[in-house]
Amino acid sequence: MRRKQAIDVPLIATAILLSLYGIAIVYSAGQTDFPTRVATAYRAQLVWFMVALVGAYFINRASLRLLEWLTTPLYALTIFLLLLILVGFGSGGGTAASVKGWLTIGGVRLGQPAELAKLTVILMLGKVLSASKEPPKSLIDLWKPALVVGVPWLLIMAQPDLGTGIVFVGIFFAMLFWSGISWRLLLLIASPVISLVLAFNTSLWGAWFLLLIALVLWYKPYLAEGVILVAANVIMGVVAPLLWDRLAPYQQNRLLVFLDPSIDPRRSGYHVIQSQVAIGSGGLFGKGFTLGTQKRLAFLPAQHTDFIFSVVGEELGFVGVTLAFALFLSLFLRVVRISERATDAYSSLVAFGLLASWFVHVLVNVGMTLNLMPITGIPLPFFSYGGSFMLASWLAIGILARIAAEGRGRAGMLAI
Repeated sequence: MRRKQAIDVPLIATAILLSLYGIAIVYSAGQTDFPTRVATAYRAQLVWFMVALVGAYFINRASLRLLEWLTTPLYALTIFLLLLILVGFGSGGGTAASVKGWLTIGGVRLGQPAELAKLTVILMLGKVLSASKEPPKSLIDLWKPALVVGVPWLLIMAQPDLGTGIVFVGIFFAMLFWSGISWRLLLLIASPVISLVLAFNTSLWGAWFLLLIALVLWYKPYLAEGVILVAANVIMGVVAPLLWDRLAPYQQNRLLVFLDPSIDPRRSGYHVIQSQVAIGSGGLFGKGFTLGTQKRLAFLPAQHTDFIFSVVGEELGFVGVTLAFALFLSLFLRVVRISERATDAYSSLVAFGLLASWFVHVLVNVGMTLNLMPITGIPLPFFSYGGSFMLASWLAIGILARIAAEGRGRAGMLAI
């Protein structure tokens, strides 16, 4: 007799509500006074939602041991697909025309390998970190995790796709944290990037450098590691102005506009200005579903993809935004619970890595619509239009449901 499969009702229900909410907003984003192809985008999104549900079901039927066994070949397949893009099989699409992230063969776009890479990197990183009995305690212990994330990260940055690159960095640090690594070591690892960012202000960089020296003396890494860390921070401080000069004009403008959108209100600053106007005009209850004026007059760019959160704010107001945040918070807390109750380190790390991926997406996407972060072109999970992202998100739900089914405790679980 076949054993019944337990499903995590709160997890599945929250993901379904987020997806249906997102499809409704994609539909609204297409309702403009000037007919565009976006008007029918919700139909494709609905089809992808159905496909994603099927994909989640099948991946949920696979045991975690089978998934762990398949991790290495899936990771290798991902690297191969990312290489194909760089050797001539990549193309841009939609609002990301400058990013060659779509695998295109014979003029047909087959999907975005970067979305698959998020899943396979999490699986591979979980496998590598769980293989050690103790969390990494020095920089040299991190060479395997760094290699797992670094190879696909470099291939994705070569497309160039900064938004996805940021997600990979978030996944890396989140999974290191969940593995039990010291926060001091995490800060030392991140120090060169911090130096690069702060190098544009001499006073800030100087204060940070003194703090770094104190941290190195406190943590007491191997002498060679300490020297390398300090040297890396000095180098980043020196090369920051040189890197700025090597950036393309549009990249420089994006960063300058982040500081002050009004310096280029008709080009680089246009997106964020219209987004802020849309969200700010929504008030408490919004202008009504499908009735947002910034959206209807097509002032709001990428309203069905990168700036879909602006549609939520304009049409449904503070109430609609709060509902979206409440659903995301519910999802995140549920995944934390699943990760805590997992029966082994691999499952726990994978669950937390999937949570980190979604969290970075939400943080960066919402942040850029409010001009709290630079515009990087990153979608909002379960909301933004895009088949590859919807499928990847639901495959992650399928994996989480399997981890929950094999984990400790059955609160909220239903046998089917």
